[in-house]
Amino acid sequence: MLVLDVWGRGLVVSILTKAARDQDCTIQLHPHCLISKEPATGKTTVFCHAPSSRKGWGIKTPDFWGAFGCHACHDIVDGRRQVDDISKDEIYRCFMRGVFETMSIQIDSGAMAKWLKSQ
Repeated sequence: MLVLDVWGRGLVVSILTKAARDQDCTIQLHPHCLISKEPATGKTTVFCHAPSSRKGWGIKTPDFWGAFGCHACHDIVDGRRQVDDISKDEIYRCFMRGVFETMSIQIDSGAMAKWLKSQ
């Protein structure tokens, strides 16, 4: 799938990032996570790339390394929203748990196999 970024450049949306649609948040930073307030609608769930040594200025982590996240959890793990009721260690632990859960979902659904064949 080809989409345009804010500068009008074409970007390829990966099978794995697209798979976030209609999924529940796997990061679940309570009490901020939207999954605890309403069922997932797919409208606010996105693929949140996890930290790695393979990212940098304008380069995201590979699409197999991330978690499905509601926009509230995504803002917290990316540092756009500061919270004082969850430690940075707990945020990281929840994010890594979310990465594991997301990978499990993608393997079980066959999305990971499709992505690997497309590489």
